Amino acid sequence: MNFFQIFYQPLLNALIIIYNYLPSHSFGLAVIVLTVLIRLLLYPLASESIRIQKITSDLQPKIKEIKNKYKNDKEKQTLLTMDLFKENKLNPLKGVLLILIQVPIMIGLYYVFFYGITPEILTKLYPSVSNPGMIDSNFFGFDLAKGSLFMAIIAGVLQYFQTKMVTDLTPRATRNGGETDMMEEMQSQMQKYMLYFFPAVTVFIFWKLPSALSLYWITSSVFSIAQQYLVLRSLVSAKLGASVSRV
Repeated sequence: MNFFQIFYQPLLNALIIIYNYLPSHSFGLAVIVLTVLIRLLLYPLASESIRIQKITSDLQPKIKEIKNKYKNDKEKQTLLTMDLFKENKLNPLKGVLLILIQVPIMIGLYYVFFYGITPEILTKLYPSVSNPGMIDSNFFGFDLAKGSLFMAIIAGVLQYFQTKMVTDLTPRATRNGGETDMMEEMQSQMQKYMLYFFPAVTVFIFWKLPSALSLYWITSSVFSIAQQYLVLRSLVSAKLGASVSRV
């Protein structure tokens, strides 16, 4: 079995099933519903990734303190950092793994909307899935089979806010003895670059591609922004609750 059989075909068939069952038979609404369902399926994984990223960010000052205190003892740095992670029940590698699990599913979903729904594509449906024949790709005045600069710009704007929420989790460059850590400064500059680079690339790419992709990206970005807000708020509430209980 290859990538398309494992990820693409199931997602394509899911999209058509949703389209067939929607009373309005709206392709745009089917795109939104499928995207939301996939994001709900991945919600626990994405939430855990956000939690790990937030805790890792909060621990950076302590990690930096360890590095400064034991500059010449790399082994001691590693041991104390690992103890710090264990104390906070944190496994950074788990966060990377959770992200990697989500990637092929999201890529499969991307290709479903990239290839569109043509008579040739509909031949890839499972025998049990009813072929709807011709699909109306119009959605609130937009032809989802064609590119749309307006929808691409909306996708880019949401990408900006999504990227900003992620970069805000990373501590800014701090000063040590009056000098800014060079690596932290480079990382800070790279984050500023990415904050504007990703949205610009999003607009540039989606402008000419089927706007079903833009609709997918818009829906996914709104979901991601809402999820990150909810997860971070719950972490802050839990932290405040723990502080109050200790008092």
